[in-house]
Amino acid sequence: MEYDGTNYHGWQCQPNGITVEETLRLAIERILDHPVKMYSAGRTDAGVHAFGQVVNFTTGKQIPLTNIQRGLNSLLPHDIRIKDASEQNSGFHARYSARSKTYIYSIHNAPCHSPFSARYSWHIPYALEIAPMNRAIRTLTGKHDFSSFKKKNEPYKSCERAVLRAGVKRRGAFVYVIIEATGFLRYMVRNIVGTLVLLGSGKITFEEFEGIINAKDRDNAGPTAPPQGLFLRKIKY
Repeated sequence: MEYDGTNYHGWQCQPNGITVEETLRLAIERILDHPVKMYSAGRTDAGVHAFGQVVNFTTGKQIPLTNIQRGLNSLLPHDIRIKDASEQNSGFHARYSARSKTYIYSIHNAPCHSPFSARYSWHIPYALEIAPMNRAIRTLTGKHDFSSFKKKNEPYKSCERAVLRAGVKRRGAFVYVIIEATGFLRYMVRNIVGTLVLLGSGKITFEEFEGIINAKDRDNAGPTAPPQGLFLRKIKY
């Protein structure tokens, strides 16, 4: 499925706002006429978007998959769409069966922000140097302790994660940060991006970026990039 996260308080159901999970679940239960327990590949935060979110649930109803997909798209709001539906074995789990997740972060690097990209990118009006940003993010590949890039005061048994691929690319006025990993800490991508922007603007050096990683302390890293530039791109199984 894919969705524009602008109008939602993130993926996961919560009492104080409309979420993508709740919106989808209500539509599924309306079609199947029974309660469902859904499992998602990733819990995106408020304002974050998805091109390739994956969800699984169980039903005994014998409804053709194409009918479920079409029915959901007729019930869901315009900013949520089901791209595909398939039947999986009973051991499949959208989150735990995943081999990797890829996130893309979009930066509009131009003097004037476009109203057509304001919902989908972080506006940085001053020029960013892409080469040092790309060099720095490539040092994150492999297994590392990402404590410096986690949400502050969020507890984890381990902050080690394995990054499979990472890079920074410029396409016209846009800069894209791509990270594929076996798993992510909360705010990890957005905190990495915020720190890379400091590097690309000359406010920190490459050596200081390496020092931030080694410090394993969130206070040493840059600001958290805003949510609207982040997209859950793809889940690999």
